Amino acid sequence: MPTLTASRPTTLAARYAAVRAFTEHLCKPLATEDYVVQSMTDVSPTKWHLAHTSWFFETFVLRPHAEGYRLFDERYPYLFNSYYVQAGERHCRAQRGYLSRPTVAEVMAYRRHVDEAMQRFLDGLDELERPDVADVVELGLQHEQQHQELMLTDNKHVFSVNPLRPVYRERPEARAADPGSIQWVEHAGGVVHVGRAAGGATSAERFFFDNEGPRHRAFVEPFALAHRLVTCGEYLAFIEDGGYRRAPLWLSEGWAAVEREGWAAPFYWEDRDGAWWHFTLAGMRPVDPNEPVTHLSYFEADAYARWAAHQGGAWAGARLASEFEWETAARAVWDGEGLPEGNFVEAGRLHPAPAEPLATGDGAPAAPRLLQAFGDAWEWTQSAYTAYPGYRAADGALGEYNGKWMSGQFVLRGGSCATSRTHIRPTYRNFFHPAATWQFTGLRLARSLR
Repeated sequence: MPTLTASRPTTLAARYAAVRAFTEHLCKPLATEDYVVQSMTDVSPTKWHLAHTSWFFETFVLRPHAEGYRLFDERYPYLFNSYYVQAGERHCRAQRGYLSRPTVAEVMAYRRHVDEAMQRFLDGLDELERPDVADVVELGLQHEQQHQELMLTDNKHVFSVNPLRPVYRERPEARAADPGSIQWVEHAGGVVHVGRAAGGATSAERFFFDNEGPRHRAFVEPFALAHRLVTCGEYLAFIEDGGYRRAPLWLSEGWAAVEREGWAAPFYWEDRDGAWWHFTLAGMRPVDPNEPVTHLSYFEADAYARWAAHQGGAWAGARLASEFEWETAARAVWDGEGLPEGNFVEAGRLHPAPAEPLATGDGAPAAPRLLQAFGDAWEWTQSAYTAYPGYRAADGALGEYNGKWMSGQFVLRGGSCATSRTHIRPTYRNFFHPAATWQFTGLRLARSLR
């Protein structure tokens, strides 16, 4: 596996080459037929991801800034634009799977055309003299890393609906130790600073998505976060206690989804003769009770937290964290130097890993510390996806990247086992509709301290 994406190359050109190569590395386990399937509206074919990420650089870097650049094919902007209304007309999202042409070979030729032009362009770019252009290139690289994650989660869904249940990549069977009971990491609360502030000499150093700023003050009451993610075994207790049959645990829209969709377990879980199995990128596997539970909707995460609160004892008052609580706790375990530790795509596991049991000293448990803050599973928060104070979307088509989605969605934090290690940070705000389940989405409990 390429290793460059596990660290930050020193030049923009080197970073471009590393990110683009890693995208194609993720395609190696696929057969040509796998590239073209669209198994539901939220899923895009791999071929489309490969072309769309190339379209981004062609549209926002090469066409406006590279003198003499010529389109590879004048029909491709229509086919591979996603949702940028100001960038032109677009092919219907739900019909991306209809595109048997251009072929996979033609799409790869398109990537080569864009890569060659981008490398020539970057070789002549002084990013200190043209920070505006360098910042757009960096945005394109971060955008491609998002699509790397989508390629994995989309292909997981594609393979899951195939009766053969194909394996994307083999993974050794290994059941880890019990991570132990949940412990609480307490925070005093008060006025905290959240979000990113502008600054940095290079595009990589100063980059953040516009929805991560402006940096501002927020007040949080004293709170505690669970030291690790909720496990499959803990979630199984919710199922066995009738969690999917108890309407009072659910938000109204969530209960409507339970009844309409017939939810009875997390997405990809199957009951086989009384034993739970789930589909993974390594094929069907028994559910390991020690692994973090994933592929939960916001509604399921919220219902579980309500159920946990009713269990009393150490879980009394359990709930989902706010995104400001999560960011406050995450900053405490990562000071911004280097890269975060965690189970990321570069590790090649492509599946959440159990938390390490808390160490003990002199026969007594060690003080709890926050584990799995980054990687493994995106963590649903109770925070609606809205703008920070002072937020203003950029002018033009790139201003459509985040701002226009600030309605009816919830914030997730921390990244997953399909996220790149160079892509995540404490201020990163992911967002999905509350019924979404095809991503590696899980939960961590929180509670208030009074």
